[in-house]
Amino acid sequence: MTFYTNPQSRGRIVRWMLEEVGAPYKTEVLAYEDSMKSPAYLKINPMGKVPAIVHRGQVVTECAAICAYLADAFPQAGLAPQPDERASYYRWLFFAAGPLEAAITDTKVLQVEVDAEKQKMVGYGSYAAVLDNLSAWFKEHDYVTGERFTAADVYVGAQMAWGLEFGTIEKRQEFVDYVQRVTSRETYRRATEKDDALMEKA
Repeated sequence: MTFYTNPQSRGRIVRWMLEEVGAPYKTEVLAYEDSMKSPAYLKINPMGKVPAIVHRGQVVTECAAICAYLADAFPQAGLAPQPDERASYYRWLFFAAGPLEAAITDTKVLQVEVDAEKQKMVGYGSYAAVLDNLSAWFKEHDYVTGERFTAADVYVGAQMAWGLEFGTIEKRQEFVDYVQRVTSRETYRRATEKDDALMEKA
């Protein structure tokens, strides 16, 4: 398996997931304005963005999709949902990839405030509604599916960790506690060390 990334990117999410499944992989580090836009890489991901993986001749892009794919491709890691976990697994995985990221990007990065009349047209409604929705879940559950860590926690946990670190997500106690739980894993530490080492070489 080949993993295309840059240590200053969402590739850190996929690195964590790769460490979770424990499958061998080769890392290809791409530069933003150079190799990431090269003809060779654009054949893999025409968006010219990382991360991406190539596994058994198949290309997978988009962090949430890669996490779900790897959980299914390596079931021995135990990170795919059980039948009774699938509803919350898919719900929150796609909630984080859609409404959460869009709300953060619009409100905290682009400084776009959606007025009350137009909120019904926007998938996330409002930034406050997104955070309140997540708060209600994590006040009652330790992980995305309830009591067990899954691939969805890699994606949701990474998004929440970055949000708390950079101030794009409010430091509510339930968020802080959740991030502490998921980032205390040895796999997270190992993945972070590998990407930090690449940063030092850059």
